Amino acid sequence: MKPNQKTVSVSAEQFKKTATRVSAVSIIGNLLLSIFKLLAGLLASSGAMVSDAIHSASDVFSSIIVIIGVRIASKDPDEHHPYGHERFECVAAIVLSVVLLISGLFIGYTAARTILSGETAQIAVPGVLALVAAVVSIAVKEGMFWFTRHYAIKINSGALRADAWHHRSDALSSVGALIGIAGARLGLPVLDTVASLVICVFIVKAAVDIFRDAMDKMVDRSCDEETENAIRAVAGAQEGVICVDLLQTRAFGNKIYVDIEIRADGQSTLEATHEIAERVHNAVEKEFPAVKHIMVHVNPA
Repeated sequence: MKPNQKTVSVSAEQFKKTATRVSAVSIIGNLLLSIFKLLAGLLASSGAMVSDAIHSASDVFSSIIVIIGVRIASKDPDEHHPYGHERFECVAAIVLSVVLLISGLFIGYTAARTILSGETAQIAVPGVLALVAAVVSIAVKEGMFWFTRHYAIKINSGALRADAWHHRSDALSSVGALIGIAGARLGLPVLDTVASLVICVFIVKAAVDIFRDAMDKMVDRSCDEETENAIRAVAGAQEGVICVDLLQTRAFGNKIYVDIEIRADGQSTLEATHEIAERVHNAVEKEFPAVKHIMVHVNPA
């Protein structure tokens, strides 16, 4: 998370509307694509394409999870959640990673069982339709990756970012399917099944990466060093600040909480000291839209 990259600050309502709209596009696109790939895989006798269709179908479920998570995360603070609900977006990303992992392992298990059973010689050679479906899938899923990633960065959404990489993993798995199908048509039918194993690896890796990112945000991990240095520089540049004694940050869903201790003239009045703290508070929140809350403590010089 690098808020110094000028992430656009949006309201909770804008955040919810944007994430919901992007997820709706993903659901429709994945539903149509998975049906197309499933039919192509069955008609062209391609196990790799059927596996790829299952992967796309899992994307439909993941987008629904994103919508639910974002809607909860966008709720205003209440009596029982005074700091808001942003972490529910992390929960959505974790659920998404688990779904992705299960679908990947299922595809890998099915392919490995076929290879180990010694029935590879009986594998049917895939038809041309499977090749066409693979090419279409690569183009569509890569486009969906860039579309979703654009809005994930725009509204700083971890769940959307996870969904974007779900699209990318699907595009990569389709590349594996394309290679396997092409190899099978060239006289090595077993490559179609091997391609399913490659797809499994891509899916599992994506699931692990998404899970690790979500867990980092759930356990109050600090921001990267570059971001903290930038916050420290902004605070230290304010009038009346002698230096920054301490800076602590923690990710809270897609937001950042900051605790900072600054040093100021110990002979200043309470009112003057308060004004210095306010300048630091306002400057940091203005420069870093992802900062939801900052606590400023003043130490006397």
